[in-house]
Amino acid sequence: MIATVVWGTGNVGRAAIRAVEAHPALKLTAVLVHNPDKVGKDAGALAGVGDLGVTATDDVEAVLAASPRAIVYAASGDIRFDDALADIVRAIRAGAIVVTPALYPLYDQRNAPPELRDPVLAAITDGGGSLFVSGVDPGWGNDVLPLLISGLGTDVDVIRCQEIFDYSTYEQPDSVRYLVGMGQPMDYDPPMLMTGVPSMVWGGQVRLIARGLGVEVDELRETLHRRPLEETVSTRTMGEFEKGTQGAVRFEVQGIVDGEPRIVIEHVTRIHPACAPDWPTPPSGDGAHRVIIEGRPRIEVSVEASDEGENRSAGGNATAVGRLVGAIDWLADAKPGLYDALDVPLRPAAGKLGRRRS
Repeated sequence: MIATVVWGTGNVGRAAIRAVEAHPALKLTAVLVHNPDKVGKDAGALAGVGDLGVTATDDVEAVLAASPRAIVYAASGDIRFDDALADIVRAIRAGAIVVTPALYPLYDQRNAPPELRDPVLAAITDGGGSLFVSGVDPGWGNDVLPLLISGLGTDVDVIRCQEIFDYSTYEQPDSVRYLVGMGQPMDYDPPMLMTGVPSMVWGGQVRLIARGLGVEVDELRETLHRRPLEETVSTRTMGEFEKGTQGAVRFEVQGIVDGEPRIVIEHVTRIHPACAPDWPTPPSGDGAHRVIIEGRPRIEVSVEASDEGENRSAGGNATAVGRLVGAIDWLADAKPGLYDALDVPLRPAAGKLGRRRS
């Protein structure tokens, strides 16, 4: 059994505890928390399952001193990137395999800036750990899934990956209101939508698809459209969003191949279904990830995942965690290193069928 730690118990961490506990090759040995109110609580209670006999702690030094084989780093890196990188480098230097969705520039680790890549590589050399960074979008929704489906085509003209979501289900109000700008005046510049930021976050996914297809991306281009709310709306999880404020966002990161946009990652994000009804919508519910292969034949696949009370955002988090946690035993057998989604196979759920905690 591979001794595994979950670091962070928010939206991703809750799913990570459940995934580690469910994996037949892993043993949950510790859970790290930041909130003092969570210290001393059973990991199962934090994850919404029965007691697991693992007590949450905030003592990072003690947990790393126990030399865990693997760590699922589930703390956010959106607004604390430097801290997240420092935590992860520390864990790798302690000899751990680290899997995480937190470091967007390292999804495409081969093209990551040296100032980010070099400390990780140094920690791997010093401590013998490994790192695999992935998620859902960015993640499997725009790397392994579109590449898999593209193999069904005779001719492939364009690969388009879409995330279409109602962000009122995304339980990170600060990120939704301030990073993405929902409910802000239309002259507010959301940090996530500033020129160059979408390419920083999703450009690596474009390059991963291109590498899988054996083509070169000439450049990345961005498009952006924003819509105001036509009426004030009330949401279950985040309260009111006023008329005239930003209610929907649509952007693309385009990979230009031979002068044409051939690989496109598109986001269509609303705070309420009433805003921008003419833009793409999910087949049902509050969100979906979709891959469209334009060519012959035309192929379209939509994935709708739900968890924690039929919540689509929670479902997306759970699939990201499934990809990461499912890679740990593969990484344990591989040599220490910095890996990406094209290195680490997505494998069947061997040993999980019908297996549930009592």
